Amino acid sequence: MTLITARHPTTPEGDSTTAPETDATTATERPAPARKTRGAGLGVLLALLATVVWSGSFVATRDMADSVPPVQAVFWRWIVALVAVAPFAARPFWRQRKAIRRHLGFVALASLFGVALYNTLVHQAGLTTSASNMGMIMAASPVLMAVYARLGGERLGARRLLGMLTAVLGVLLLVGRGSLAADFAAGDLWMFAAALSFATYSAMLRRKPAEIDGLAFLFTTFALGALMLAPAYAVSLAVQGGFPPTTGTVGPLLYVGVMSSAVAFFAWNKAIGLIGAARAGVVYYLQPVCVALLSYVLLGEELGLLGVACMALILGGVALAGASGARAGRAGTAR
Repeated sequence: MTLITARHPTTPEGDSTTAPETDATTATERPAPARKTRGAGLGVLLALLATVVWSGSFVATRDMADSVPPVQAVFWRWIVALVAVAPFAARPFWRQRKAIRRHLGFVALASLFGVALYNTLVHQAGLTTSASNMGMIMAASPVLMAVYARLGGERLGARRLLGMLTAVLGVLLLVGRGSLAADFAAGDLWMFAAALSFATYSAMLRRKPAEIDGLAFLFTTFALGALMLAPAYAVSLAVQGGFPPTTGTVGPLLYVGVMSSAVAFFAWNKAIGLIGAARAGVVYYLQPVCVALLSYVLLGEELGLLGVACMALILGGVALAGASGARAGRAGTAR
């Protein structure tokens, strides 16, 4: 009894278990709010990184639309991405191959929506619409992400919904050139389909099996996506012929393969794991602004006063929804 009291002087009646467990629990719980805040901050930064990099991919996609057939561009994009991630992902993939095989159905579905289908639709859209329109219409995907999150039981809050609606209003006015009665081109409709595909992929990431890490998951989805595209690539090659390997074709393919695929997808998937699809989607609203600015600088696409005003609406909506999400995170931490 003397030894027990010496070790745990605050333990009532010499109980040698209660106090140490309480102390250990308290010590474990104290840093949790700080860790949660840091994780949320990192998640926002990663979502922002992916958004900025993807903004450049719309410009690259539009730039090579006239010289590289869409299916061929997407196929080579994922071949380049596979080569880029292989040195880092091959070993984790091999270690987790049994887990990947157990969850192959889920991984294949994620590959379909996030790799094969989404990017093919984006490249198809680039044939008949501008890069700025592509980026603006993709801003519809966070609304769909929020719908998926709400169906999954997540509470969005009035301020976040108001911010999202404000941003969407800015996007619609920009696409419709000041009118809500927008006359969409064929490429715009392809982009709406791409937005739905990307939102579905982002919602699925919340259910990614924990036993498969980010690099192994990326490598597998890239490989499966390339396999899914291979038959369409062969048909395109036979019907349309190949494309010349020039600076104007290889350069954009390297960008979309390394930066927009390997780097941006890894950052986005990690962000989803840290802050969820709905909150990451709020950051994604900045993409139309980034794309419009890059299109103006690199492609000479007009911006104008209407574009500036609509971008102000988009940024205001993002700020409102983002502030709401930050307050919700702090409240959850306090609880």
